[in-house]
Amino acid sequence: MGDTNIFKVLSDEQRREILVMLKNGRMNAGDIAKRLDITPAALSYHLKLLKNADLVLEYKEKNFIYYEINTSVFEELILWIGQFGGGEK
Repeated sequence: MGDTNIFKVLSDEQRREILVMLKNGRMNAGDIAKRLDITPAALSYHLKLLKNADLVLEYKEKNFIYYEINTSVFEELILWIGQFGGGEK
């Protein structure tokens, strides 16, 4: 996991919405900004935080940059959280 506090990054509703959109497949920044109805600058800020936390991966294809969820970080997070529930006391 990245150096950024994942829980702090996930505390923002717009960043969580970006992740929900990306669960269906990768998207470019323009499409994400349109669906969220936010400025490119605001989206850039959110994507930077998501990338620094390794929650989102970035791919360049020709003139476009695409973003997708980094599922391995979510798998690590689920395993870490899982250690706190359901076991013997």
